Amino acid sequence: MQKDTPKPFLQLGNSTILEQTIRRFLPIQGLDQIVVATSSEYQSVTKDILNRIPADGVKKSCLEGGNSRQESIYNALAQVSNVDLVMVHDAVRPFVRPQHINECCRVATEMGAAVLGIPAKDTIKRVDDEQIVQETPDRKYLWQTQTPQVFQYEILQKAYQSARNDSFLGTDDASLVERLGREVKMVQGDQSNFKITYPLDLQLAELLINTEDK
Repeated sequence: MQKDTPKPFLQLGNSTILEQTIRRFLPIQGLDQIVVATSSEYQSVTKDILNRIPADGVKKSCLEGGNSRQESIYNALAQVSNVDLVMVHDAVRPFVRPQHINECCRVATEMGAAVLGIPAKDTIKRVDDEQIVQETPDRKYLWQTQTPQVFQYEILQKAYQSARNDSFLGTDDASLVERLGREVKMVQGDQSNFKITYPLDLQLAELLINTEDK
């Protein structure tokens, strides 16, 4: 993003991206806890953001993350208890739709694991270390994974502990569950649930948030 401030704490509309993202989950029935993993220097800022968000009956906390996304989520899981489902979501996806969150929760309740995503719209090439094309997979079976990724608590806990024991580093939470031999079902979302990564993404997010505010 070419900014000194980490992306979740950039301003979007009248609040930070992190606050905009968290508010997307507040309408979800049965929401019990919100846990944010962040760096040590942003602990107080995160606590202030959480305190500004009205969420009656919902426990809110933040903790120091690890050296990787996977380690940060492992740390966060240690603060989660007495829940059926765990939703893992990128802080910089502030436009996820509540109906898609609910559908992921429904599928995870039935099957144990669900991830939000969209079908790949571009042709994908698999290349080697020299960028020589090795294969063109059938796009019909390729999906771009988003978040939230939703799991039954016991399944995700077991997956993270197994990965930690084996020093396995996955690309996302679902990959840790998959290596246990568990089925993970894809739930179709939409393009609006994009991840704010580049300056152009932030410009698009500002356009969308201004449209929503009108």
